[in-house]
Amino acid sequence: MIRSKIKASSYTIEPLLPYKKKKMHAYLEIIKRVLDAGDTKHNRTGTDAVSIPGAMFEHDMSKGFPLLTTKNVVFRLVASELEFFIKGITDKNWLRERNNHIWDNWCNPEKVPYGHDEETQNRMKSEQELGPIYGWQWRNFGGTYTSSDEKASGQGIDQLKNVIEKLKSDPDDRRMIVSAWNPVDFHRMALPPCHYSFQVTVSSGKLNLLWNQRSVDVALGLPFNIASYGLLLHLIAKEVGLREGKLVGFLADTHIYVNHLKGIEEQLKREPKPLPSLQTKNFKSIFDWNYEDSIIENYDHHPGIKFEIAV
Repeated sequence: MIRSKIKASSYTIEPLLPYKKKKMHAYLEIIKRVLDAGDTKHNRTGTDAVSIPGAMFEHDMSKGFPLLTTKNVVFRLVASELEFFIKGITDKNWLRERNNHIWDNWCNPEKVPYGHDEETQNRMKSEQELGPIYGWQWRNFGGTYTSSDEKASGQGIDQLKNVIEKLKSDPDDRRMIVSAWNPVDFHRMALPPCHYSFQVTVSSGKLNLLWNQRSVDVALGLPFNIASYGLLLHLIAKEVGLREGKLVGFLADTHIYVNHLKGIEEQLKREPKPLPSLQTKNFKSIFDWNYEDSIIENYDHHPGIKFEIAV
């Protein structure tokens, strides 16, 4: 068992008090749970992972923007990917033109079937078409996908627009959900969605966002997911004139790849720093928002840690 080699309990982490000093200990608590209780499992990537069957992340947005401080998380990449999703774009060249390469290794499997060999991996990188992934489903669920340069045909539903309209007309509604989980389109998606749905609720004049995730790469993916949904909460709150409330993640297969353990061990030694703040300028609408309009301020973080991605 991997957990016999590295025990999180050997590290001292400040007890998780309610958002103490506007720091974010919740992420480190998830790491500790995986290392203490996880089982080593095989998976499609070929790189084993230590996994637990479920965790929960929770953060009060009034305590600061949830950008990890125990390593550097490049906000520009988080924000430009979110704009990519909000606009429903599926051509990864849009990201490449903005020096964002987090989708480079994947493509529409109808164009290049998935494989681990070097030739296939190179072909996957060269293909720009990602298929009807996250943002396309947010904006066109149920429509017929043809390609990245053609509009959806059929009776697609703009889930994001509908949720925002519902927030304005009936903020107590309990059905304000956006789903990217569409099995009809799996065969042409670069990846079936890991974070497959989110819901918004309103309480005491504050907007809360709760997301569901089937597969959670704790070291590399989860810090991005937290920041991305935190940013989405921020933007929707501005759109509908609400204050920012709770950000909650319901995490299913929560895992740490074995080649990430050294970096994870280093993070457990680091004390979280006070959280930064987020400012968005010239905001008119979430649908007109540009990622460069949102700026992180006072981001004090520990040095970056290199984690290899499992494709």
